[in-house]
This record gives sequence, C-alpha cells and structure tokens, in this order.
Amino acid sequence: MTAAEFPTPPVVRQEPHRREVHGDVFIDSYEWLRNKSSSEVIAHLEAENAYTDAVTAAQEPLREAIFGEIQRRTHEASVSLPSRRGNWWYFSRMIEGGQHPIYCRIAATEPAAELAGWVPPVLDPDSPRADEQVLLDANAQSQQHDFYSVGSLDISPDGRLLAHTEDTTGDERYTLQIRDLESGELLADSLGNIGPVVEFLPDGESLLYTVIDESWRPNELRIHHLGEDPASDVLLWHEADPEMWLGGHLSDDRRFIVASAGNSELDEVRLWPLVADTGLPQGQLTTLISRSARLRYEVQPVSVDGTSQLAILHHEGQPNGELVLAEVASFAEGPVESIAALGPRVLIAGSDTDRLLSLSFTGEYLVVDAMREALPQVLVISVGNSAEEVLQPQFAEELVGVTHHELEFGAPVLRLDVQSWVYPDRQFEIAFDALTRGEAPQLRRQTEVRDYDGGDYVARREWAVVGDGTRVPITLLHHVRTALDGTAPAIIYGYGSYEISMEPALSLPVASVLDRGAVFAVAHIRGGGELGRSWYEDGKKANKPNSFTDFVDATEHLVSAGLVDGERLAAVGGSAGGLLMGAVANLAPERYRAIVAQVPFVDPLTSILDPDLPLSALEWEEWGNPITDPEAYATIKGYSPYENIRPVAYPQIAAVTSLHDTRVLYVEPAKWVARLREITTGDAPIVLKTEMHGGHGGGSGRYQRWRDRAWDYAFMLHAIGAEQTI
Repeated sequence: MTAAEFPTPPVVRQEPHRREVHGDVFIDSYEWLRNKSSSEVIAHLEAENAYTDAVTAAQEPLREAIFGEIQRRTHEASVSLPSRRGNWWYFSRMIEGGQHPIYCRIAATEPAAELAGWVPPVLDPDSPRADEQVLLDANAQSQQHDFYSVGSLDISPDGRLLAHTEDTTGDERYTLQIRDLESGELLADSLGNIGPVVEFLPDGESLLYTVIDESWRPNELRIHHLGEDPASDVLLWHEADPEMWLGGHLSDDRRFIVASAGNSELDEVRLWPLVADTGLPQGQLTTLISRSARLRYEVQPVSVDGTSQLAILHHEGQPNGELVLAEVASFAEGPVESIAALGPRVLIAGSDTDRLLSLSFTGEYLVVDAMREALPQVLVISVGNSAEEVLQPQFAEELVGVTHHELEFGAPVLRLDVQSWVYPDRQFEIAFDALTRGEAPQLRRQTEVRDYDGGDYVARREWAVVGDGTRVPITLLHHVRTALDGTAPAIIYGYGSYEISMEPALSLPVASVLDRGAVFAVAHIRGGGELGRSWYEDGKKANKPNSFTDFVDATEHLVSAGLVDGERLAAVGGSAGGLLMGAVANLAPERYRAIVAQVPFVDPLTSILDPDLPLSALEWEEWGNPITDPEAYATIKGYSPYENIRPVAYPQIAAVTSLHDTRVLYVEPAKWVARLREITTGDAPIVLKTEMHGGHGGGSGRYQRWRDRAWDYAFMLHAIGAEQTI
C-alpha cells in the first residue's frame, strides 16, 4: 500500500486544555480523550483500531506466519519442574489449546530427611499421572471473563487449603479466593481490592496480604483470620507516604513477618516476630533502620550457632551492595542509625563489578542473586563459615544468565535457572555439599523447543562509545547465515529505567525475526541495572536524557561499524521503554523506518503532575517531582515525547496500548498519536492499536500474547523489508 492509498485516519477533534505550572503554559488539545467513560472516547478508540486494521491489512499473512512459527516451535503441552513443599511436589501444566496454566501436585514418596527426597520426579508433559491432584485450572476459571490472570497461589502449611488471587479486568486489583482441597469447596472468605501476593502464616489459619489504595499503591499490610469478617482484619502497617510502596512476606525461616516500605532510593524494614525466642518483642513491629537514614537495604533473619541474627544486604557507602551479619538484639531498643553502628560481620564486601540484588536463606546458606557485566550471577555463602568463602556455580557458555529458584526452607539443594539469548531455558540442581566440592550442577529440565536449533543463531557483545565517552553494551543476535557486513536490516530494542536489566532469555518471536535475515540488538542503556547502581543513577531524574541519547548513539555505532544497514532500521520498547521510543522518535526520526511503542509512557509530565492518577506519586523517585521542583519540571518537559513533537517527517509508528492498563493509561498513546499526525510533515502511517479487554501486559492468555508479539514484529519487518525467511 502506497502513501496515497492509505485510508484517512480518524479525525480527532481539538478541545484546548490549559496547563500552567511554574509559569510555563502548555495547551493540550487532546486531554479530553482521558474520559474513559465517554462513549465518544470509546468510539474513537474503536475507529482507531479499524484504521490500524486497514493500514496493516497487508501484514496479515506475515503476522499469521510468525504466530504459526511461535506455535509450532512451542511444545504446547508442557510441565514445570516440580518443587517440593512438605510432603507434596507442586508444579504447573500447560495443555495443548490451553491459554493458562493448570496448577497441580503429587505426593512425595521419599522422606525429606534424605537427599533422594529432593530429586524432582520426571513428569510427562503430554500425559498427566493418575495420582495428580488439580489445585486450580486457570483455563476453566478464565472462561467467564474477557481477561483473566492469576496473581499468586499459596498452600497452607498442612497442605489442606489453597489461597489464590485473580485479576479479571486487567487493572491489577486482585480478589482472594480460598479453596478446601479435600472437599473442593470455596471458603466464604473473600477479599477484594488487594495486591497480587498472599501468604499463609505458619498457623495455617491466617493470611498476610496488602491493600491497594485509590492510586493503585499498596498502602496497608493486613492479616486475615479465616472465618472472620475482613473488617476485623489486623492492620500491621498503614503507609501514609504516597512515595512509598508497602509490602510484606514471611522470612525464609518462617519465624518473622518482614514488612517493608520503600522506593528506588530508600527502604524502611520492620520485623514482626511469630515466635517467642527472637530477641524482639512479639505483637508489634520493630523498625530496624528508619527511612530518615535514606538507606537502601533488605534483611533475611538467620540463626547462627543458636543466635538470632540478621543478614542485611545494604548500600551504605557501597553503591553495588554489601552483605553483612548483625545480631537481632542490636535492634531491640529501637532503630539504629546506620549499618556501621552495628559493627557487623562482612560476608560479601562491596564491589565495583558485582551488583548484589536479592537475598534468600536456606537454613545454612545465604544465596545472593547478583549482576556482573550485564549478566545475572548466583553467589552462595555459609552463614557459619568463618572463612567466608563465596561459592559460585560455573557454566562454560558465554552470555548466559544464572539465577536461583527458591526452594523450601531447609532444602539441601540449590536450584538454578540458566538462560541464554539463543538456547532454551534450563534448570539445574546441585547439593550444597557438592557445590563446596566444586562439582558441576545436574541438568533437571530443559524447555522443549521444536523445529529450532540454537546453533543456527549467534549472540555476541558489542560496546558503543556514546557522546560523553561512556561505553554502552549492546547484545547482538543474528542467524548464522546473516552476515554482519552492513547489508542486514535490524531491530533495536531498549528499556533503560527503574534499574531493570535486560537479561538473557530465548524469545521465539525474536527467532522469527532472525530467520528473516534481520539482526536483533538489545541496547543496554543507562537507567537500567546492567552495570551497577551508577548505571541506573546515570539514567534517572536529571540524567534521564542519557537513556535516550545512549539508544541513538548505540544505533549509530551499529551503522558506523558496518554491522547493519543504516537505511533499514526499526526500534521497539515498552512501558518506560515506550517513553524511550517517543523520545528517540523526536531525537532521530530520520534514523528509523518504523517504531513500535508498546504501552508507552509518552505523556509523562501530565501523569506525574497529577498525584491522584495511579502510581504517579511513586514515579517522583524515578523521574523527579515536577510539582514542587521547577528543575524537575523543566527536565521532564524537555524530553516528554508528547510535548516535543516537532514539524519533521516521522517514520511509521505504532502505539500499542490497553484500555484497562493502570500503569500507563491508554490516554497517553491516544493523545500522542493524534498530535503526531497533526504535526508531522511526512506521510508515513501513524497508528494506534488498543486492546479493549487488557491491562499493562495486553490481553490475557499465551495465544493472545503470541499474536500481540507477531503483530509488533510484522509491523517492523514489513517496514524494513525483511518479510521472507532466509
């Protein structure tokens, strides 16, 4: 379809809305689209969908081909690696034709006291065992809803009750249901408007959960006692600060409730003892280090030689984290002012190369997930080892990520998830004793991928030197038959926010891209967490523009190094990565033939200025507070995609959103698309695609997710002339 043959896009009426902040005036002609309950707005979104369908109709065969490739390569009947809890092995099944998991269990036959009792049973993905008990069939549950997602499941300590949360609209407000697994009956207990995660307490008669406030922020931590009126639930913590996100969980040793409030810059952790011999008073929360210290930290209660201690992963003077031990009794008189005041024992010292991310306790060992050179790693240390030797499972392959899968407290084995850019996911296990002897982990499960050979693809690391001299890593993926000689088209992906790292993972939609001779590049730009805390801080708040220029400079490196064809490039990113796409479109519209912005945060200033919008106040720690800080306002206004559209020829752009998304409201891409069409001097199509029954992740169910990705990649492959397989 030529530009002249494109249908006429929907006409979006203009209704000037004046915003004045810090003396700056902005006239927003499309703010009226925010009224989600308006029939005019719904009609407009449906008209946009019809226009998008018409503009992209020629891409339908390519979309179907990619969807078919994803489906063909996926063993639709699959089963997860079972995890032991008590006397049961728990796992999930996917069945052919099923959109959602079926959660199951079978009885363990070997005693947990023996190492053999921790060897997971081998299950047939195609044939359930006769003794399998179905706990929850999410396929059956989803039949009554246009959207369905399970938040979490937990089993009571005696194995009798199942608690699970579900979201039936996509707005991420969950409802709790509890089922008696012996009778199959639902209990009368039901809680709504809660967070996704619930957890049984050790008594088996009560549950820990969070309540969501009007801005979608978890602001209350409560305990519900089965059979009692939820109005009488115990309130452990009400967090009034709109910039703090509240959460809580059982400690790994199940002796404490660990409650915490925090954001990207500070934490406050409080402990609620569940037993009498902890050194802290029962029936109340004890604050460890108050928020006034502005310290980032997390804790895991441990027992060393019979003494209650805390493993603390903190960042006081150690931007990439340090792991220490301190006695619980140190906090009995109230909060301490600093880690240094505890005189702690250092288990893993701070490092310039290793970023310590999270912490768990097995009963004897502390297991730490870390990041090194943009790759996840696992570190293990015994809490009773005076030599403080740090163990690390080793794998010979390059560019793989290693993380650990938490098992039941006291398990004598470590389970590892190993992910690659080009090979299927694998899970390994190794006994801790074997790890200390330097033995190799044993493969327990590999995701089955059909009609696929990882040896047909290459993953390599490039480094781009950007404008300020910083070296930015780029992961390059390509088919072995695709030469990196400047002739191949490319799709460049980026995110770069919230200290989230883009880690190795096999993507079957990306495999379909590589099969068509295109290069797929992941630009690990600043704002993510790939190269430590400073990498994140150099891409947030006043430094946020570094994320955008890093992406453009990384693209230029690929072209100037003669690796890809500079005339056939596309870019893609979602959520905060959608903000990246909008900023990149304004910075370098001539560089890309197509841009796909998934649930894009393209009108950040309007959203962050309104503290009543979902999650807005929580964003102040990431972007700055433009309400109180004129400099933060000016910085965000300087890069806001919506407010910096200029009269140039924009490339083909697809904004993909969901009507019920509460993280990035549909109105942002709807307004952005309208203003892009108003101002662009080019004739490339700019389209808006809205999932009318979805949330931040789009529609529910794996087949819908596959179709969503097929749509995105077909849009880009069509634009860069890479539709045929090589």
